[in-house]
Amino acid sequence: MKRDIEIPKVKNVTLAVVRKINILNQDEWAVHLINTNSFALENTLVASTGYGEKEGETQRTSTLRHFLETVPANSSVLVEPIDSRVFHLTNEYWVSYYVGDKIYDRKFVFVPDTISEANLTFIKELESEGVLHS
Repeated sequence: MKRDIEIPKVKNVTLAVVRKINILNQDEWAVHLINTNSFALENTLVASTGYGEKEGETQRTSTLRHFLETVPANSSVLVEPIDSRVFHLTNEYWVSYYVGDKIYDRKFVFVPDTISEANLTFIKELESEGVLHS
């Protein structure tokens, strides 16, 4: 029965955590969804959560859910700001969307301490430096 279920593969959709400098010369970080397909994503839902440990104590963030009605073709949208104080946690994003009548979903996981200065690259779709999920 399970083998009869078609699970479409997510292609050309990813997440990036981008750093910008605000007017007070401080870092501000934000998560963006990037769609490099030639078609729009409809009824997109992004659920985010962070979890892990610090100094032997279990830590967990609230689970946030974001609804993005349409993510146009070859574009990006802001999902949420992210505080650098949670970069030591595993930051997980579950993305689900429709293309036509098919639903696609994928989990994107930024493992602890991967969102860092050392991992910044230029992300052309956002014209900013950030950490792009592979």
